Amino acid sequence: MTWLWFLSRVFSIWLLLDSVPVHSLGFNWGTMATHPLPPNTIAQMLKENGYQKVKLFDADESTLSSLSGSSIEVMVAIPNNMLADMNDYNTAKQWVKTNVTRYNFNGGVNIKYVAVGNEPFLTSYNNSFTNITFPALQNIQNALNEAGVGNTIKATVPMNADVYYSPASNPVPSAGRFRDDISGQMTEIVQFLNQSNAPFTVNIYPFLSLYANPDFPLDFAFFDGTSNPTNDNGVSYTNVFDANFDTLVWALRKIGYGNLPIFVGEVGWPTDGDKNANVAYAQRFYNGLLKKLAANQGTPVRPGYLEVYLFGLIDEDAKSVAPGNFERHWGIFRYDGQSKFPMDLSGQGQNNLQVAAKNVQYMPQRWCVFNPSATDLSKLNDNMNYACTYSDCTALGYGSSCNSLDAHGNASYAFNMYFQVQNQQDLSCNFQGLAMVTTQNASQGTCDFIIQIASFSSSLTPSAIVLASILVPMLFVSW
Repeated sequence: MTWLWFLSRVFSIWLLLDSVPVHSLGFNWGTMATHPLPPNTIAQMLKENGYQKVKLFDADESTLSSLSGSSIEVMVAIPNNMLADMNDYNTAKQWVKTNVTRYNFNGGVNIKYVAVGNEPFLTSYNNSFTNITFPALQNIQNALNEAGVGNTIKATVPMNADVYYSPASNPVPSAGRFRDDISGQMTEIVQFLNQSNAPFTVNIYPFLSLYANPDFPLDFAFFDGTSNPTNDNGVSYTNVFDANFDTLVWALRKIGYGNLPIFVGEVGWPTDGDKNANVAYAQRFYNGLLKKLAANQGTPVRPGYLEVYLFGLIDEDAKSVAPGNFERHWGIFRYDGQSKFPMDLSGQGQNNLQVAAKNVQYMPQRWCVFNPSATDLSKLNDNMNYACTYSDCTALGYGSSCNSLDAHGNASYAFNMYFQVQNQQDLSCNFQGLAMVTTQNASQGTCDFIIQIASFSSSLTPSAIVLASILVPMLFVSW
């Protein structure tokens, strides 16, 4: 009996270890939601799934407090709109004191990195941050050093992959170089990162390569082989991730820093909002990526260990849709913290649903739908447009999960999304007599008519969705 008990315990421990996520894997935790889950709920979900690293887009106090006492490595962030402030060293010191060293104690938050800005050199920003990013980076790292934590906490700048390119005349990774208009700034930043022993952080999105170019070969976006690999002086590339990453390596080599550590700050695949954004493709992408990471394959030019942060953790219904409707559907978890699809973060091919958020509180089982008794339909389109302006109707787009609804179904979906964002207030389900409240689930086929969560609070009002629609869009690189 004792031996049977012992063997069962060993087997249980083996199963646990076998399911531990890839060591190099982290997750982007975004909070652009009208009804965010409580940070403590998400932090508990991170722990129960064994996630070891998380990347934030700010240094929100409630988020950081929820991570206190855990061993989860954290990258906090300074938003782009604060970069100018960080050009003043005293302001940078105060930011470090408030958002980093304040949590640096036994049982505090395991902060490892500070992201200074987020993709500040996008061409669509029209040089708004070009001359203030490097001084901000210097000041933050120097403030970390002065605070006595610079040896263990490093400042970096997450860059979009559009900061480097291969010319159209020679579109291979070995021709990679930094953009001419920012080559000086990039060289300064790279030199400083090398001096500080900090990584270069880059966001790589194979999905965006596919989205931006209708002629882009579909299989080149994934990791399971291609019938037409790219040949670069005898080096064969079978996927765009490797090609993009190695283009950066070559760009670094050309300024003398080919061995600088590189983190992939964001990589992922959306599950809705576009014809190529769906669960099947997301599973295909993640299965290939996670196997690659587990095997420490690296890339042809940089083989071995890769540090990667998946984007993202949870869907965000208030993100800007300027780049595309898919922007609100990057999460491997739904808006309510429920796992979207089975995946194997150990890279061993054992797909399972991730541990979902616990004790999620939902609003009552009430939906707002089109009123079949309505007679005057002349204002239907106007009311639908209003509802979608102040809520998330991205699932209605071409190729998306709710694209097959009829006209009344489209109206019902729009009305319900607005109704849920407005916390199911009765007055929010009228639309000039075109809508009515029902307790019968209005979901149809693949189209889910959600019940919103009863959020603990929200830093975003419904009007934030309108503002999100006019934010500057990101640009896409050729890879």
